[in-house]
Order: sequence, then C-alpha cells, then structure tokens
Amino acid sequence: MAETTALPKQPIFRTTPILISFLIAGFIGLFSETALNMALGDLMMHFNINSATVQWLTTGYLLTLGILVPVSGLLLQWFTTRKLFMAALGFSIGGTLLAALAPSFEILMIARVIQAVGTGLLLPLMFNTILVIYPVNRRGAIMGLMGLVIVSAPAIGPTISGLLIENLNWHWIFWISLPFLVFALVFGIVFMQNVSEITKPKIDGVSIVLSTIGFGGIVYGFSSAGEEGWGSAIVVSTLLVGIIALFLFVVRQLKMKQPMINMRVFKFPMFTLGLLSVFIAFMVILSTSILLPLYLQTGLGLAAIVAGLVLLPGGLLNALMSPVTGRLFDKYGPRGLVIPGFILMIIMLWQFTNVTTETSLYWIIVLHTFLFIGISMVMMPAQTNGLNQLPRNLYPDGTALMNTLQQVSGAIGTAVAITIMSTSQESFLQNAAEPADPSAIAASLTAGIQNAFTFGLILAAVGLVISFFIKSPLTAKE
Repeated sequence: MAETTALPKQPIFRTTPILISFLIAGFIGLFSETALNMALGDLMMHFNINSATVQWLTTGYLLTLGILVPVSGLLLQWFTTRKLFMAALGFSIGGTLLAALAPSFEILMIARVIQAVGTGLLLPLMFNTILVIYPVNRRGAIMGLMGLVIVSAPAIGPTISGLLIENLNWHWIFWISLPFLVFALVFGIVFMQNVSEITKPKIDGVSIVLSTIGFGGIVYGFSSAGEEGWGSAIVVSTLLVGIIALFLFVVRQLKMKQPMINMRVFKFPMFTLGLLSVFIAFMVILSTSILLPLYLQTGLGLAAIVAGLVLLPGGLLNALMSPVTGRLFDKYGPRGLVIPGFILMIIMLWQFTNVTTETSLYWIIVLHTFLFIGISMVMMPAQTNGLNQLPRNLYPDGTALMNTLQQVSGAIGTAVAITIMSTSQESFLQNAAEPADPSAIAASLTAGIQNAFTFGLILAAVGLVISFFIKSPLTAKE
C-alpha cells in the first residue's frame, strides 16, 4: 500500500475575535491621542501653564510613539502575538489609571508616556496580524474597518471629552477609557492567537540608539519650536542631531544582513507613495483636531459641550465612510479614492483659511465633515495599497515604518500648527489697540488659526501631486 505524504497543516485563525480585540484596544489608544484637546483650556488654567507647554500632552504622547514604534518590527519577531498584546494592554491600562488619578501636570505627562508605550506596541502588532490572517482580496474591507479606529478615534476624541468636561471633569476622559481597555485585555486573553513567526533576529544596540535619537530628536525639535522659537539653539540642535542620527540609522540598516527595519521596503514604489500620502493625511488630522477645539472655545467662545457637538457629525460620518472606502478599494483600487480625497481636503482647508469670529457654526460643521470624508478616502486606501505590494517577509518592517512615520507626522503637524498659530497670534496682538480686550484676543487666535490651516492646505496640495502616481500593484506577493 503506497504511503501518502501528509501536507503541513495550515493554522486556522479565529479572525473575527482577533479583529474585535484589536479594534477595541486600538480605538481607545488612538482616542487618547486627541481626547485631551478639548480639555487643553481647562488644563492650562488648572495647572497654570501656557499653550506651548500644554501641547506636550499630545506631542509627548506622539514623541513616545515615534521612538518606540521603530523597535516594534524587531519585537514582532522576538515575542509572540499574545505576549505583545497583553504587554500593550498592560501599559495602556496602567497609564490610563495613573492619568485618571494625576494630581499635577508632571504626573499627567508621565501617565501619557506610559499610555503611549501601550499604543506604540499595539499599532504595529495590529497591522501585522491583520496582514497575516486575512487574504489580499479581503484586506480592503478589513482595513476599512480598521479605519474606524485609525481615523475616527482621533476625530471623535474631542467630542466625547467635551461632553465629559461639561458634565464632570477632565479626569473622566481617562476613567471612561479604563473599562474598555480591561474588556479588550480579557477578550484578548480568551481569543488572541499567536500568528507571527518568531525568528529572534540579532538585536543591534547601535540601531536602537540611532533610531531613538533620530525619530526622538526630530519630534522633540518640532515640538519645542512652539515654546522656544524656530531660531532657538535647542530647536536647531535637536533637529540637526535627529536628522544626522536618522541618516546614519538608514545607512546602517542598508548594510546589515539582519536590519532592525528593512529599508528595502522603499524599493516598492507604491509602498513609498502610500507612506507619503498617509504621512500628509495624518498631519492634517491631528493639526485640525487641536486647532478646531481652540478656535471654537477661545475664538467663538463656545462651551466645551457645544464645541464637542460641532465636531461630532464629522467624526461619525468619517466612521461610517471607512468601511465604505474599504469596499470601494477592493472593487476599484486606490486612484478612484485617493485623488478625489485630496481634492476634497484642499477645498475644505482653503475654506478654513477664511474662518472668522463671525463664521456660522453650521458652516464649520459642513467644512469639518467634508474634510474628514476626504481624509477617509485617502488614509486606508493609500495604506492598504502600499502594504499590499510588499512580500510577506517585509510585513513587520512595512507596518513598523508606516506606523512610525504616521505618529511622527502627527507630532510634527501638531507642533507646527500650534507654532504658526501662536506666532501669528502674538504678531496680531502687538498691532492691536487694546491687546487685553477679550475681543482682540479672540480675533488674534482666529488670525492664527487661518494661517495654521494654510499650512494644512499646502500639505494637501503636495498630497494631490503624489496621488497621481499611485496605482494598484499588478500582483501582491504573498
């Protein structure tokens, strides 16, 4: 009787429970990026700090992500999916609890860093796992669902926090997050499976140091500009050191047999173009998410709950759009979404450069809603299309780079927007007849907001040029 050779058994993944675990944890992690934006005014008064200092609660969070996420590609090859998931949730729960109890700005800042460690571990793990357990022909729809997390969580953050601040206080922004994180941890303990291949590549300490100094220096330099000024020795030196370290990091990765992040992902043009598109879109998301709450509360004098409700339609519609764009991507490819998405962003940002203290709230709602529809048409299609061109062995490197530069872009976008706004505001008040007059302060902030949105408009225009070169890879390598 002839013997038959048994084929290796393919693992069976419980895709839906795994996806649910990541979506809940990821939503809260990214919600934390912007949830405090609506509370910045209260925090400035509560802790007696200025706008350049309080922005560190957002940019410090992003700085930590920018430092940690590059290492994630290495961690994914050293530790199992379950271990990394539980570690990520452990940091997120610990940081959120500390933030809820924080008695001072310093403790709150430390809590934000701990939270960011959790999110920094979770995001690359989430993307890598989804790429492994779902086939190429279903990734558009799944990435669309993940768009609910990536785009809508930062968009809805200010709305939910506005409601909480009006009825309770800023501590409750964190208290309300805790049960969701605990649920995600318990759900993940029950259903999470190990999906990644553990290869345990050699750890290169020099690469880790260069990556930390490079990404950290760039984000810190941009973030410090609002407080120190662009000509400051601290800003110039940290940016210069960051750029040099990043250059040396890239050179080292290209020469290593087992690099920490394989820079050969940039040999795939659609990945590079997708990365640039996501970089620009995320800068617009986070800069808008910090500018609009300040404009609505200080410029228009709205209560936190009203300002939150103004931003709610855009966040909700954006959430509904993400699965739709995912399905459209599966059917029509990236160009039919990314190009119109950037055009829509340009039109809305141009309108935002003309807002005044007399602008109708209804018009702000319309502009914000259509801006985020445009963003949803860019983010997931560009990201999915870029990752689809990579062979499977480069998924950890591609997701690590995509998430690293996404968080770095958010930190840079936030810092530059706040710097432009603050500088323009100061210039306006210097020429005002009565700088202390509340109406002059509101008008100065509005002038600053207009100039900051001009920065976003330029970014979107660059994105539109890039989008014309995006196309679907002929074949997605598995």
